[in-house]
Amino acid sequence: MPPTPPTTPGAGEARIRDRGDACPGALRLHLAEDGRLARLRLPAGRLTPRQVEVLAAAAETLGDGRISITSRGNAELRGLSDDCGAELAALLAEAGLLPSPSHERVRNIVASPTAGLDGLGHGDVQLWARRLDAALCAEPRAAALSGRFLFVLDDGRGDVAPLGGDVSLVAGEDGSVLLRLGPTVFRLAAADAVRAALAAALAFLDAAEAAGNGAWRPQELPDDHAPDWAGALTAAGITTEPVADPGREPVRVPEPVPVPPLPASPPPAPGVLRSGALYVLAPLGRLTAAQLRALLPADEVRLTPWRGVVVVGAGTRTAHDRLARLESYGLITRPDAPGAGVTVCTGRPGCAKSLADVRADALAAPAGRLPVHFSGCARGCGHPYGDRIEVLATGDDTYLVDGVPASRTSLSEAVAAARGPATPTR
Repeated sequence: MPPTPPTTPGAGEARIRDRGDACPGALRLHLAEDGRLARLRLPAGRLTPRQVEVLAAAAETLGDGRISITSRGNAELRGLSDDCGAELAALLAEAGLLPSPSHERVRNIVASPTAGLDGLGHGDVQLWARRLDAALCAEPRAAALSGRFLFVLDDGRGDVAPLGGDVSLVAGEDGSVLLRLGPTVFRLAAADAVRAALAAALAFLDAAEAAGNGAWRPQELPDDHAPDWAGALTAAGITTEPVADPGREPVRVPEPVPVPPLPASPPPAPGVLRSGALYVLAPLGRLTAAQLRALLPADEVRLTPWRGVVVVGAGTRTAHDRLARLESYGLITRPDAPGAGVTVCTGRPGCAKSLADVRADALAAPAGRLPVHFSGCARGCGHPYGDRIEVLATGDDTYLVDGVPASRTSLSEAVAAARGPATPTR
């Protein structure tokens, strides 16, 4: 669901949020055309086997039988009835998916999904995610964060750092961490990473309260109400070193230490990972309850910001046998499969603002090199991060493909030309 439209600022004025954040949660259900919608925050996208079973059962018994994966690796249930809120909350709480009713919408934590599985990266960001979640839920003031506020924990490979976190931690190979706060960057010890992330979030809340413009995220603050990041970290007893980050505005402190640019890592390709773990994609970002259950047995599963699932622990079968089984359930297991890299908003009939049934049209999207996102209207809900082809519905049978008009009958050809071949030519 898109954010509540802010009051339009004039030249040189800060954005003003004159309405509260209406972002849906597990307890605050959003009314859509296809019923109520619940969004479950899953720090680092992590689900235990028990939670997988409960989520599948909730989708079947209370919703439309499917689980949507969001661009932050969270889960959505759709088609919920008006009176299912209490039953859903009880199911989630029993499974440990609702550790704090007052904080459930602010647990937006994305972490490198394959951390600890493929020999890459420098920090145990999956453990950081669990500790940060516990710290957020234990801090009463953190409940005031917007449901849009995002923590990003990158293990140093550069896969999730580009996702636009409000507070980002990037692990370094020397045991240090870069704390990225917009154009401001600090280096600190890995042992202080979680405390630093929480201190930064609380510093934002201080600045937002002083600004009085209802800011949901740091970039919405007036220039004269920037958070006192350095002061908050010092007050928390955290030793930091200011860093000059290439490609960003310089930190306004004396002689910042330069740091090499962060390497950019693409999302993992569907298939078997080096550890024997599996990575599969959900067709159009949605899993049926049967597909979700087919991921088991597993030690855990991790939903990813790229609408995929990392399956940790392959059970008694070999990884390749399990991958073939998941393919038989309709999951995307190969990078050259037609559905790989295809994402889409809810579209009609689930969204009243959509101009077309974009999900049906996205099913016919041909394989290609670049990701492609189908939007039913100009809001572009659910779009992925990074380079992509934009397909925008402008009517029942008309689209724009990266701004170029195309009819529904010629849509596949236009998308194929824009995406390029699935395997680059040599």
